[in-house]
Amino acid sequence: MQEETNVGPDFPSEPALAPAAATAPAALPPPEPPHIVAASDEAIARAAALLRDGEVVAFPTETVYGLGADAANADAVAKIFKLKGRPADHPVIVHMASADALDRFAREVPESARRLARAFWPGPLTLVLKRAPDVPDVVTGGQDTVGLRVPSHPVAHALLAAFCGSGEEQRLAGVAAPSANKFGRVSPTTAEHVGADFGASVALILDGGAATVGIESTIVDLSSDTPRLLRPGAVPTAAIEQTLGGTLALPDTQAPRAPGRHASHYAPRAQVKLMTRREMLETVGSHKGRRVAALALEVPVPRLPPALQRVVPVVAGKYAHELYAALRALDASGADVILVEQPPQTASWAAVNDRLRRAAGRGNLDDEP
Repeated sequence: MQEETNVGPDFPSEPALAPAAATAPAALPPPEPPHIVAASDEAIARAAALLRDGEVVAFPTETVYGLGADAANADAVAKIFKLKGRPADHPVIVHMASADALDRFAREVPESARRLARAFWPGPLTLVLKRAPDVPDVVTGGQDTVGLRVPSHPVAHALLAAFCGSGEEQRLAGVAAPSANKFGRVSPTTAEHVGADFGASVALILDGGAATVGIESTIVDLSSDTPRLLRPGAVPTAAIEQTLGGTLALPDTQAPRAPGRHASHYAPRAQVKLMTRREMLETVGSHKGRRVAALALEVPVPRLPPALQRVVPVVAGKYAHELYAALRALDASGADVILVEQPPQTASWAAVNDRLRRAAGRGNLDDEP
């Protein structure tokens, strides 16, 4: 234990005239550090036990880190909403150990859903189906649908196996888990990102290294006769359409609400502005006293110090992997504005451009439909 430091007067032999003012007020204790632990077998077993006890734990998936609770425990899932500041009508995705649990959470599972599950699970694809009667309203945002997926990250898989069991002993259970960040903010791709957002308010943060994909899952709605793409993601739309043998429709007013579809989402504290390279160079030269940072493609931005810029490759998968970490780092630099060089407008960049457009929602509201 560190010894106390005498902060009183230099002449302790003389009585102090005003003892209350002679010493500095006691310092507040430092905040508790986040409970980040390496994802060992012991830590995974502990995380599963915490889930069974109704606690919230954070864990890695191949997409981003998730903030998880027992999907069958409404009170536990409600803790996620409180921690994130998430609107009550915003549904969360249920993560399952295997496709065997589809019929536990969905009352109608069309052949198209089983076909996609065989093709892409475990993996970054979420299927929206009609919910089973006993799925809590807090999970679905009060809707008649539920989002389901089987993640491929080895730590997520091990945690779900520990929580749900396996083989004949498998419990038909799941973990409700949105991204482990404050609502609307940049998703976390490392355990440290989760710790920065929540500190010790999360019972346990399993550290499984950086997320390999870096952006959220693709969401496909199969709750009606018309398959719809609700959110582009790591699984390309073309691959899904090829598996289904048909074209995915876009969301309409009747489509279920789904995560990540608010006009402003995935957003750092700083304002995000999408622009061409030429516009970026002009803005850097005339920023009128505001602290400007930049996310550039391939080539650094002249007149900006290295601490205020990140350079990312013009390769969709690599860009997606680095996107959220880059936005978080630039936000932490104290920037007022983050200028983002517009990536290519092609199908392979659809998910990245979706995230950037929503991250810039506060700055480019005119771009929203």
